[in-house]
Amino acid sequence: MAPKPGEMLHLRGNALNAGDPVALPLTQSSMYHLPGAPDGLATYGRVDNPTWVHLEHVLAHLEDAPCLVFPSGMGAISAALFATIKAGSRILIPSDGYYVTRVLADRFLSGLGVSVTERPTTGFTEGGFEGFDVVFVESPSNPGLDMMDLPAITQSVRAAGGITIADNTTMTPLGQRPLDLGVDVVVASDTKAMGGHSDLLMGHVSSRNPQIMERVEEWRKVSGAIPGPHEAWLLHRGLETLDVRFDRMCASAQVLAERLADHPAVKAIRYPGLPSDPAHALAKAQTTRFGFLLSITLDSEDKAETFINACPMLRPATSFGGVHSSAERRARWGDDVDPAFIRLSVGCEPVEELCQAINDSLNAL
Repeated sequence: MAPKPGEMLHLRGNALNAGDPVALPLTQSSMYHLPGAPDGLATYGRVDNPTWVHLEHVLAHLEDAPCLVFPSGMGAISAALFATIKAGSRILIPSDGYYVTRVLADRFLSGLGVSVTERPTTGFTEGGFEGFDVVFVESPSNPGLDMMDLPAITQSVRAAGGITIADNTTMTPLGQRPLDLGVDVVVASDTKAMGGHSDLLMGHVSSRNPQIMERVEEWRKVSGAIPGPHEAWLLHRGLETLDVRFDRMCASAQVLAERLADHPAVKAIRYPGLPSDPAHALAKAQTTRFGFLLSITLDSEDKAETFINACPMLRPATSFGGVHSSAERRARWGDDVDPAFIRLSVGCEPVEELCQAINDSLNAL
């Protein structure tokens, strides 16, 4: 089912009583008044918070599935993995996806008796999925923007007896719906476009499998991997403008990519919305928008740094998905990319101003 952002805006309002505040209240408490038996009541701040509850209600509306929130995207990824693996499990992850997921698997999961296999996004199906308990996918990949055939992969994994976990951070539920494509569990860093203002760390896990969600909730409860109520409140506020922000960002990214494709300073460009892009056919089949991320490769590391740092409408920063356009050389974090490869996150600036600033900065190299 496609999300209905307009309906989402009124989920709280249509349940209000006379005199209730329209804006979501922030509940900042670690304790609750609990005379007698606590059955059915909020009990303790590590377990319950009314601000989370409504935020999760909104996220569940967007995902069309139950959701649980976490204090970061990696908190959500960790919860999904620890809820679905045990000693002796075999997991498969992308070798060219978000690098911290690989670090978690290599440095921690492998030490707990979990066998970790890596494959590149474009060759992810090679070797099949027999014997894997959990297959972790990321499409588009971050930062390369390659894509996987999610329906085919999820069907094959399920036939082999495994489950799939998809990181949908780059696309959000408005751009891609992995659960509808057969994925068992969705994780996302809501630090990025979902919050949208570069002022919070949050993540969520979503699944239509009640047993998995029960385990994820238990993990959150006993591990203490809980979000702060203020961050939950900020994310809820960010979600109220997600539709307009995402629309602007994707539309601007398409315009910018089409223009950069012809710029003489750009050696290579990746954007799934370009018909010439290797991921275009899959993106057209699986996503409702082509996203707000693109990459360009310049002639040298020095030129890439000069471009990023000199352009007045690009913040030189890691992360992405904010209202401010940002860019960074991903090789500085160890990604296997050209030293002059730049991941560019398109924000909400007026597109002509943004294009002019980027064009001027490239021309000045």
